[in-house]
Amino acid sequence: MSKDQSYVLKAWEVTVRKTQQAKKRANSVFGTVSVAPHTDNDTTTDDNDDETTTNRSSLEEFYHAERVLPNGDYYTGQWYDSFPHGHGKYLWTDGCMYIGDWYNGKTMGNGKFGWPSGATYEGEFKSGYMDGIGTYTGPSGDAYKGQWVMNLKHGHGVKSFANGDAYDGEWRRGLQEGQGKYQWSDGSYYIGEWKNGTICGKGSFVWTNGNRYDGFWDEGFPRGNGTFKWDNGSFYVGHWSKDPEEMNGTYYPSGNEGNLEWDPKDLFNNLSEYTICSGERVPTLPSQKKLSVWNSSKRIEKPRRTSVDGRVSVGVDRAFEKMNMWGNEIGEGGADMRKELDAELMRLDAEGLQSLKSSPVPMKLPKAGRKQGETISKGHRNYELMLNLQLGIRHSVGRQAPAASLDLKPSAFDPKDKIWRRFPREGTKYTPPHQSTEFKWKDYCPLVFRSLRKLFKVDPADYMLSICGNDALRELSSPGKSGSFFYLTNDDRYMIKTMKKSETKVLLGMLAAYYNHVRAFENSLVIRFFGLHCVKLNGPTQKKVRFVIMGNLFCSKYSVHRRFDLKGSSLGRTTDKPESEIDSNTILKDLDLNFIFRLQKAWYQEFIRQIDKDCEFLEQERIMDYSLLVGIHFREASVAGELIPSGARTPIGESEEESGPRLSRAEVDELLSDPSRWASIRLGTNMPARAERTMRKNDSELQLVGEPTGEFYEVVMIFGIIDILQDYDISKKLEHAYKSIQYDPSSISAVDPRQYSRRFRDFIFKVFTDDN
Repeated sequence: MSKDQSYVLKAWEVTVRKTQQAKKRANSVFGTVSVAPHTDNDTTTDDNDDETTTNRSSLEEFYHAERVLPNGDYYTGQWYDSFPHGHGKYLWTDGCMYIGDWYNGKTMGNGKFGWPSGATYEGEFKSGYMDGIGTYTGPSGDAYKGQWVMNLKHGHGVKSFANGDAYDGEWRRGLQEGQGKYQWSDGSYYIGEWKNGTICGKGSFVWTNGNRYDGFWDEGFPRGNGTFKWDNGSFYVGHWSKDPEEMNGTYYPSGNEGNLEWDPKDLFNNLSEYTICSGERVPTLPSQKKLSVWNSSKRIEKPRRTSVDGRVSVGVDRAFEKMNMWGNEIGEGGADMRKELDAELMRLDAEGLQSLKSSPVPMKLPKAGRKQGETISKGHRNYELMLNLQLGIRHSVGRQAPAASLDLKPSAFDPKDKIWRRFPREGTKYTPPHQSTEFKWKDYCPLVFRSLRKLFKVDPADYMLSICGNDALRELSSPGKSGSFFYLTNDDRYMIKTMKKSETKVLLGMLAAYYNHVRAFENSLVIRFFGLHCVKLNGPTQKKVRFVIMGNLFCSKYSVHRRFDLKGSSLGRTTDKPESEIDSNTILKDLDLNFIFRLQKAWYQEFIRQIDKDCEFLEQERIMDYSLLVGIHFREASVAGELIPSGARTPIGESEEESGPRLSRAEVDELLSDPSRWASIRLGTNMPARAERTMRKNDSELQLVGEPTGEFYEVVMIFGIIDILQDYDISKKLEHAYKSIQYDPSSISAVDPRQYSRRFRDFIFKVFTDDN
């Protein structure tokens, strides 16, 4: 047995021994209560937890309890496994109170939360958050009734403000967004489109005297085409703007009235009096109220898993935290237990982790890689293919078509819905003459991809300019593992990948589900597809080249210093390049990863929810072998190229390598705590975060996630899920069976989609965490 294995075994034995002591001492604090057990039919479990849950139900009791907790909090209600579970009432010492449903110590279900100020929320809760349908009433008279998501108004809702104003409409992340009506206390109202809490888009403002403005708005004021009407029938039509030089229009009097002495700028002065009430901020959120009763020695939300090489992962979580039943106030016996355990673990650390605790060498920025790809110029082997591709795209996107509705008929997703077009050199009625060889062009499901481009807010003119402009495409130096070739547009916005026939079938087979998924979740991390086409070259071989157009994940104003392709498997998941050849373009893999990424709390919660949704979608479509592509931009580095950890000062005279936007930690927290400023960041795109450096044990090459070192770096992150066109067909089943004979089956990339999804999420949720 190796030294590290011995350490792990000793630490595990300490954990078990101290857990048993913790249970005995906890019973001495509160005593034991013996009542008739009660079955909770609503308890839900994960499929993997069936056996564990059965044992738990048979050993534990579900009963009514009334307790004054060590910190002074009070609870009365149903109790299970050291947690409120069922229906109960919890009173905090600061005066906050919750009455309602509980699940494993979290407010879950229907309930009422009250603040000492007199504010109340009554409605649905999920995992401690106001989430679902509920009503919040503020201490000064503000009231909101409608949909909530994670403590924020999100969906349809009606809010009455204390000053007499009211809003009825759509909300997003706590702010008005979508269609809605805002009525001021004097009776004037606006009805139309909103964005980020302000009037923006198309709408109408109606005054109590009968005057009204109909047209376009931006940031609360008219901008663009619009009409101002008086109650007597006169109206003014023109282009509106705060800039007088951009203002122009025509006045049309009613009847025999002369010209009205009226300045259109008066409208802006009038509207400045009608401000949107921000309302009261919710005081301390229910999810922020920690319970005195927290981590249980028996609590099972997700089972602890072993690492890929079979070791129990006790090094990631501090052992005493899993045994601490009463938070920081566990009584005198509990304090003694913690001291004893700390001393034991410190001794084990000194014995078994000396190599881990040694100071890591300073980190440096990787050397900058050259611009990726070889420009496809005349004489290149694929020059004519590029011309064919550009001609076809120009024809497909530029072809006149009715405005696409996002509600598509099932026939639009039929794989047989494709359009063939012949492109002879002399041209036809529908195609232009060209200098390339004659070819045929096929569009797959054209209406679907046109709707996807509209859904992803891609301007057709910009799209054609990027792909079909004067600038040539760039071919990446080598094909991917699948044998596909990749091409980049000159502006780096789009990537074109050649496809196998099998991959084309997979994409067409899942296209309807993909469309519905990205439409339902605009923050989906799944790669974006913009078109699927085929070029059939003339000649004896009649060769067909299929290709898909995707968004380039790393098209950003930030330079990407490190790139990681993460799957959660270990077999072959390391780069084969020596350190001297690794640059900013090198794609590193799971076993090369030396960071844990810490996201701000609100974004982390959205991240885990979106990863779950995306993985559920891929699992349902029987997709496996996908990965999370992660790009990191380090914010601070010296002139010499050494990375500067958080809190360290840049030496005088040295500057940053990048001139992009910078935010301090305080500014990042302020940005993300204010929903009105969230619009500047999208999940997976230019996200501020902290990267904590990790170190693997010297003899643990298969340790997927290293041990945290406490060394942090301010970073900007870009990430998304790629390679989603590999289904679990017979070849992958054979590959898994063959490799399982030689390697640990859990380390192989080719596994069943359900197992792949679980392993992928388990790994990603260790690499990404909440930044506390």
